[in-house]
Amino acid sequence: MKTTEIDIRSEFKDSERVRAFELRIKRDVERLGSEVHIMEFCGGHTHSIMKYGIDELLKGYVRFVHGPGCPVCVMPMQRVDLAIELAKLPNTILCTYGDLLRVPGSGRKNLLNLRSEGYDIRMVYSCLDTLNIAQENPKKEVIFFAIGFETTTPQTAVLIQKAKMMGLKNLSVVSNHVITPAAIQHILNSPEMREIGKVRIDAFIGPGHVSVIIGTKPYHYFAEEFQRPVVISGFEPVDIMQSVYMIIRQIMEKRAVVENQYTRFVSYEGNLKAQKLVSEVFELRKEFEWRGLGLVPYSALKINKRYEDFDAEKRFSVDLPKPKEHPSCICGKVIRGVALPTECKLFGTVCTPSNPIGSCMVSSEGACAAYFKYKKL
Repeated sequence: MKTTEIDIRSEFKDSERVRAFELRIKRDVERLGSEVHIMEFCGGHTHSIMKYGIDELLKGYVRFVHGPGCPVCVMPMQRVDLAIELAKLPNTILCTYGDLLRVPGSGRKNLLNLRSEGYDIRMVYSCLDTLNIAQENPKKEVIFFAIGFETTTPQTAVLIQKAKMMGLKNLSVVSNHVITPAAIQHILNSPEMREIGKVRIDAFIGPGHVSVIIGTKPYHYFAEEFQRPVVISGFEPVDIMQSVYMIIRQIMEKRAVVENQYTRFVSYEGNLKAQKLVSEVFELRKEFEWRGLGLVPYSALKINKRYEDFDAEKRFSVDLPKPKEHPSCICGKVIRGVALPTECKLFGTVCTPSNPIGSCMVSSEGACAAYFKYKKL
């Protein structure tokens, strides 16, 4: 590792800087006279907050509301069932990222269970690995089950373009890519937000990795329309503490704007090359179901007509069971910020990382997994 990388990491973990921001935050919140409720949209932020004890450090001053920023967590049951049914098709290899393999479907089985029964289901670290798999298995249909926010969408676009250039006829993609700004707007328009005392969100910590791609530009509408401060944050302790302080200052000064704490990686416009790449391959869906949020308009991407030959949803037809959630799982409420993981009667007993009942316990970015791992519950 280069010296500069060590210096940067040390700088953003510096305990004295954390302490300085802690004192400023507590001083200003005391002047405000009430606890501030902040939603961290990204699951990566949730894990950092728990890992470094920031929620306990600011307890009584700042309450963190966990948002739906975990792509595996927000995958609706119907889409999990779709992956399972596609994997059962004859002469098929289903490829996807690791966390999704462990999410239970309506029949309580997951993709790992199917793999143990002999179905060809493979975990990939990069979606581009599926190109080699398709070439090595020309007599089999290779389906990549794509998931993720704007961060992983450009890679899937590259995969589809390369498959077309290579003339691969046995490779197709199921697009489950979802869009962050649409989910934030849906949350702010939700009945729970309008019902006094149900859910309170004073401001947002904006996702860092997503914003590297889309920039800070898309968030300005929410800040202005809903009068909620938004601060795009990095993931180290100093990043999060500084972002919280920037939010508190906005509230004290009665401002609601978008600010960028993560300036070392995020710009106003974002990655224009990646955005162009995505627009060449994908187009907006009119609506898409999110676990916990329901149908959210214009919140996901589908493969456009130019590349529709690689759209697995058009190439294959499967019969799906009626979606059936576990009756005691409250993942949907956790995702909406209505409940904490510890309010679930399954948490830490029936539902654990080694035996997940709900998707929030599966993913490395899930709120339930964070509580289980870092709060030692």
